[in-house]
This record gives sequence, C-alpha cells and structure tokens, in this order.
Amino acid sequence: MATNGQEAARTTGTPAKKKKRSYGLLAVGGFDMPFLILLLLVLSIGLICMFSASFVYAYYNDGDSYFYIKKQMIFALIGVVAMLACSCVDYHWWHKAALPLMGVSYILLIIVFLLPSASGIRRWIRLPGIGQFQPSEVAKFALIVLFAHMISLNQKRMKKLTVGFWPFLLVLGTVCGLVVVEPHLSGTILLAAIGLVMMFVGGSNLIALGGLLALGAVGAYIMVFKLGYEYDRILVWLEPFESYAGEMRDQAWQTVQSLYAIGSGGLLGQGLGNSRQKHLFLPEPQNDFVFAVVCEELGFVGAVIIILLFAALIWRGFAIAMKAKDKFGFMLAIGLTAQIGLQVALNLAVVSNLFPNTGISLPFFSYGGTSLVMLLGQMGIILSISRGQNRLHQDLIEE
Repeated sequence: MATNGQEAARTTGTPAKKKKRSYGLLAVGGFDMPFLILLLLVLSIGLICMFSASFVYAYYNDGDSYFYIKKQMIFALIGVVAMLACSCVDYHWWHKAALPLMGVSYILLIIVFLLPSASGIRRWIRLPGIGQFQPSEVAKFALIVLFAHMISLNQKRMKKLTVGFWPFLLVLGTVCGLVVVEPHLSGTILLAAIGLVMMFVGGSNLIALGGLLALGAVGAYIMVFKLGYEYDRILVWLEPFESYAGEMRDQAWQTVQSLYAIGSGGLLGQGLGNSRQKHLFLPEPQNDFVFAVVCEELGFVGAVIIILLFAALIWRGFAIAMKAKDKFGFMLAIGLTAQIGLQVALNLAVVSNLFPNTGISLPFFSYGGTSLVMLLGQMGIILSISRGQNRLHQDLIEE
C-alpha cells in the first residue's frame, strides 16, 4: 500500500522527501562527540595540573610563575587547530603520505647527530626564533602511518614472513636503532611497543612475534646484566632508598620524592596547588613526574578519576577503530590509540616505581610542545576516521 508521501508525489509530480534519522550528539559535525569531549576534558585538566605542578619551579628558575603554562597554552592552541584541521581531512590521504613521512622521519633522526651537543644527548633539533622539537615524536607518528599502510595493502598475506614480518622488523629496527643511540630509552621502548602491537593486531605470524619477544628479552638481559647498559637504572629501581652517589643519587632522589608525593596525598589529597614536593624537592615536576604532584594534591580519588578519564578516552578510540570503514582506518586508529594507552601506562608505572625511570611523559599533562601538538593532531585523525564512519551510517539510513 502506498504511503501518504508516495501518494502526494504521484498527484503533485514532486518526489517524496527522504527520511533521516538523527544520531543526536554522535552526529554533530560528523565527529564522535564522546571522544572529542573526553579529549578536551583530559586536555583541560592536564593544563590545570601542569600549571599547578610547575609554577613554583618556574618562579625560582625563570622568575615567572607562568613561564611554562603560557608556553603550554600556546602549544595547546596550535594543537587544537591542528586537530580540527586533521579531522577535516580524509584520513585516506595518509595512505599516500606514508612513505614520504617515514622518509622525512629518517632524515630528521639523522640530522640530530649532525648538530652540536654539549651534553652528548642528541634528541632535539633547535629552530632559531621558534624553539626545539624532538624528531622521535615525528617518528612515532610516521611508524603508525606506515605500518597501517603496509598492513592494509597486505592484509591477506600478513602470515607470510616475507610480507608480514621481515619488512616490518626492518623498519622498526632501524627507527629504534636511531632513537636508542641518541640516547632516548623511553622513546625506543614506546616505538618498539607500538610497532609490536600493530603487527600483532595486523595479523603477523604469532610464532615469529613470540620469537622476536624472546630474543629481545635475552638481548636486554645481556645488555643490562652482562654489558652493564643502563644497569644503574635497574639498581635504583630495585633499591631507590639506598645511599648512592653522582648520577645514581639524582635518579634515586627523583624516584624517592615522587613516592613521597604519592604517599602524602592520602585519600583526598592536600588540595589543588598545595603540593609540598614541588617546592624544589621533586626535580622538574612539570615534566615526567607531573602525575606525582597530581596524586599529592588530588589524592587517591583524584588520581583514579584521571586514570578513568584516560581509560574512557582509550576505550573510545578503540571503539572508533572497530567501526572504521576499512583496514587502513582500523589500523590507523589502533596505532594512534595504542600510543596514548602505552604512554600513559608507562608513565604511571615510572612515577610509582613499578618500572625503571625512563623519562617518559604523560600525554596532555607533561610540559612539551612537540609532544602536545603531535598528539592533538593525531587525535584529529581519529576524529576524521569517526567522521567517515558517521557519514557511512548516515548514507545507510537514508531512505
């Protein structure tokens, strides 16, 4: 039986209008609004906590309590603009950019060794009048895009070692090799973890991956306990309250002050802005150990709420990945979300001394322009993936 709309179309000669179903918040601007809201909430809390952790240190070392927050606010603004720009670009464009982006990443990682360094640490490229940035942050993004590109092209052949294992290992090994000799241990660990997660999810041979992990564990044991590489970090990690000298004393001091801050926070904390350990006891509290100040000021309850917000953001990122239209979008969202999850987990483990101090930052909380801008831009790509699936859903429900 014809509907009233169809009957009207026959009598008036005008086509019946298609009916559309509203998705409420999920359809606003095509963005996945829960992910966007969680992201902006985490960013806002992170800026507040970073300012609280940094203003004493900034006053004594730079003469301006707002030194770090002013810069971080500028980075956040640039990052949000980058996020919105990336969210409006079809994420399939990164297919074409995968190889050039990886090439640029290699060039930047090599350039750092050609620049002078008084300390022997070569992690940054300094741009006159602009500041400095870490090529390793670009390398993380480039690795995710390239692996998503490679997996999407070879998804039916990933079990073959010549397709789904050795090419990935070659890229991962060279990138990690360049980063580890900077030296940048935390960046190397994170790059390796992201790469292995993407290979596992992408369908690489599990036996080969297991063998690689076993070989890596044996290699790490030999390097640390036989050759002495980073052995001091292990000693400090196992016995942080022992009496040490020199660089080991500095490492132990930072860990001990972090544990004091976490322990003194109690259930509800000392109150926002009232941390004692940030008064020149905890070195550079605005960076890797900002979460220790958060625990001291907001207590167990505040720390758990922040962890739950991160967990919700990560869960939503994986949910967007599961609904992606194609393999490339799926792997891209998996890699970008996994980076956030791994980095949060490693930072919390370091701050609480569950893992040796590797100098890894907390996403959206720790001070750092390169990291913040890159992370927000990458979150824009996840939003682009969510926009694509929302457009697909809208097309499917049009009648």
